[in-house]
Amino acid sequence: MGLNDQLLNSDKKTMVIDDCCKLLEAQISSKSGISGIALKTAFAALKGIKPGYIAYGVEQLLPECFNALDPMWAEGVQQGDPVTHLATNKSRTADAILSVTDTKFKSVRRQIVRGTYEKFRGSAKQHVEEAVPDFAQVINKYA
Repeated sequence: MGLNDQLLNSDKKTMVIDDCCKLLEAQISSKSGISGIALKTAFAALKGIKPGYIAYGVEQLLPECFNALDPMWAEGVQQGDPVTHLATNKSRTADAILSVTDTKFKSVRRQIVRGTYEKFRGSAKQHVEEAVPDFAQVINKYA
C-alpha cells in the first residue's frame, strides 16, 4: 500500500494537510537573517492570495510527492525505520520532492506564485533538506 493510500484517504487527508501546513509555517518562521525575512515576506504574500491558499497548494502537491517518496519510504520500512531512512537520505528525499514541485510550478498561472517559486528555487533544496526529518515524522504519524 502506497503513501497516498495510507495518508490521503478520507479519514486522514485533512489531518495530513493540516500537519504539513503547520510544518511549513514552523520551518518558515524559524528562518533568520535577510534571506529569512525575504522568505517570510514571500510566504505572507502567498497566504494573502486568498484564505486557504497554502492548504490548497499543499493538497495539490502531496499526491505526487508521496508517489515520489514511496520507493524511499519502502526502503526505510524494509530497514526497520523509514523516518530515519528519509532523514539520513535527506538530499535524495529533497530531490524527489523538488522534482515534483519543479514540474508543478511550470504550469502555475498566478504570476506571484510562479515568480516566488522561481526566486527562491536556488535555495530551496537546503530548506527542504532541513524540513525532511519533520516531514518524515508527519508521514510516520499517519502511515
